[in-house]
Amino acid sequence: MKKFLFATAATALLAGAAGAEEVKIGVVAAFTGPLETLAPPIAAGHELALKEASESGIFLGGSSIAPVRGDSTCIDAAAATAAVERLITSDRVSGILGPMCSGATGSVVQNVAVPNGMVVISASATSPSLSDIEDNGLFFRTAPSDARQGAVMADIVLEKGISEIAVTYTNNDYGKGLASAFEAAFTAKGGTVTLNAAHEDGKADYSAEVGALASAGGDALAVVGYVDQGGSGIVQAALDTGAFDTFVFPDGMVGDALVERFGSDIDGSFGQNPAAAGEGRDIYNGMAEAAGYDGTSAFSGEAYDAGALMVLAMQAAGSSDPKAYVQKLEMVANAPGEPILPGEIGKALQILADGGDVDYVGVSSIELIGSGESAGSYREVTFEGGEMKVVGYR
Repeated sequence: MKKFLFATAATALLAGAAGAEEVKIGVVAAFTGPLETLAPPIAAGHELALKEASESGIFLGGSSIAPVRGDSTCIDAAAATAAVERLITSDRVSGILGPMCSGATGSVVQNVAVPNGMVVISASATSPSLSDIEDNGLFFRTAPSDARQGAVMADIVLEKGISEIAVTYTNNDYGKGLASAFEAAFTAKGGTVTLNAAHEDGKADYSAEVGALASAGGDALAVVGYVDQGGSGIVQAALDTGAFDTFVFPDGMVGDALVERFGSDIDGSFGQNPAAAGEGRDIYNGMAEAAGYDGTSAFSGEAYDAGALMVLAMQAAGSSDPKAYVQKLEMVANAPGEPILPGEIGKALQILADGGDVDYVGVSSIELIGSGESAGSYREVTFEGGEMKVVGYR
């Protein structure tokens, strides 16, 4: 990602030195569309971090934070662009948390964020192509690139004793990027991809796609898709025809909706999604449960981290002006500084107010690398007895 800091931010709000005020932050998620079941825990993660900062009384001299939601729909780039334009020009937000999906995120960054000098932090846009997007230094992400997920996925598949696999992917930036990264890593390690083919979301019947995949052969089917859309349609068609009974599920498929739809029919299948082990994860899961949502849902922890990084960067800059706090994001995310876990945003705000340094560890052991994205780790899951079980992290 080429980082050139934008010189103006006509729509930004200023806070901090001028005194306490209300700072608005956009929370943009796919509340409708192919990942709508993953959106509520992601939005809740963002908003929990904002609530924690707002209620501390320490944020920017006692300023409050008001989250303002926008629906990016995941696959409709025009809708995502319009939603974020409204948040910036009408609601006057000082930052954007989201969008969720890679295509929508790329469109928002290039068509809205850059022209308006607005900071965007996505917790779930994972396409490798976003690493090279012209973003003027305004785009960050707390989930790792799918270039790394493809390599991790290849290792897991080979360790399961599967040397030949068919791959189907949703026909967009996310699907193409991850399917390509997986095939490159898998074949480099000696595996064979029998067919790597796209599927379109929104179809009622996927028997033709599954037929082609079955004809190509393979010991399992990797479904690089969306759990609320074509990905589940592919799985259903494969089960109905007996074409495959073992599936590999990357992040867009890993969620409670998968188990609710298929139960024990997908026993023996496995997958992975971005997540980190450790104290921060356990703390966050407890916080989310107390707040009434599932913190173990994919990207929810990364969403909390995105919100935390934004407010800590504002505090470090003494301002909610994007052109000021964008300079502080990597500083608050990385060492040196006092390590900060979930639930310690108030503590971090006070350290920064006193002129100290923080190293935000958070839920996902966040570390921002050169292109403004997370180095990342992954949670490995299996499906047994009609349930999804976490078996490790890598």
